[in-house]
Amino acid sequence: MRAVVIGAGIGGLAAGVALRRRGWEVTVLERAPALEPVGAGLAVAPNALRVLDALGAGERIRELSGLQGTAGIRRPDGGWITRTDASKAAARYGEPVIVVHRATLVRTLAEQLAPGELRLGLPADDVDPRTGRVVTADGTLTADLVVAADGLHSPVRAKLFPSHPGPVHTGVTSWRIVVPHPGGTLVAAETWGAGKVFGVAVLGDGRVYCYATAPAAEGGRAGDEKAEMLRLFGDWHEPVPSLIAAATEVVRTDIRCLDEPLPRFHTGRVALLGDAAHAMTPNLGQGACQALEDAVVLARHADDLPRYTAERLPRTTEVARASRRVGRMANLGHPLAERLRNAGMALGGRLGPDLILRQMDPILTWRPPT
Repeated sequence: MRAVVIGAGIGGLAAGVALRRRGWEVTVLERAPALEPVGAGLAVAPNALRVLDALGAGERIRELSGLQGTAGIRRPDGGWITRTDASKAAARYGEPVIVVHRATLVRTLAEQLAPGELRLGLPADDVDPRTGRVVTADGTLTADLVVAADGLHSPVRAKLFPSHPGPVHTGVTSWRIVVPHPGGTLVAAETWGAGKVFGVAVLGDGRVYCYATAPAAEGGRAGDEKAEMLRLFGDWHEPVPSLIAAATEVVRTDIRCLDEPLPRFHTGRVALLGDAAHAMTPNLGQGACQALEDAVVLARHADDLPRYTAERLPRTTEVARASRRVGRMANLGHPLAERLRNAGMALGGRLGPDLILRQMDPILTWRPPT
């Protein structure tokens, strides 16, 4: 059985690895000429770490664990709205949450493929879902299964579901930076204030990943994005201003998602996966995690794509909606709404210290199929 995977992002590489471990002949196509170390940090939550174990990559990612001590949500003045301890999450779910650089995870997954299975600089120009034919500049490949892991603006999704509205702009933009660790103890937390969010996470390689969001018009850009971050967050508690000041490169991306779920994740011999199937906001840190889940479930049901849809569509729809709700709550900009939100979260934290963790149970307790 032959599979062609379109896209060598996290979901596409994981699908390739999962399928080859089940005996499939795999070709992964990637339009980029090299797997460049682009992107920033991402969370590998317990549900995703179990997938990486099944793919033979979990041990390498565990070596990069950097999330320790207190974590939670703070106010711009540094006070805590709610907090917990990373060890409690690890004890509850049997696995830690690990924040790694995207490039590290991509490289780790690519190393699980055999030589020749990953073909760089070769985009898929067209796909026929009926025959499984994939047209490339090097000729036509015919597959029993075509995996479309071609991202947020998936051309394959647009061809299979031409009436679907596609990704929508959420009214929010994001900035991401990776900087050297400043030394001392660095608290992993998100800070929420006036519709804006700033997050700090320690990577296991000695660096710090920071992300920030704020309301913005679609396509808006500043002449100096670092200066824009300092304008928006420079008067927040330390180490926020210092971390921004240490940045040498700032990546700005408008946040888009698929607000309307697809009717299914397959047509003919083609299956959609990851952002191509269910692009979600980053507020729960589950985008890459859900793509990893997709990969192992698809490999398990590669000969029964309706079952793949049946298992993945309801789950990813709920995770995406939950992430969207958290995003709307975090982006409340009216002062009264912000105070009421903070008071409610603080009260919930006092009444049940593990309230936030319990709310994540349906997501983080998931296990891959045997």
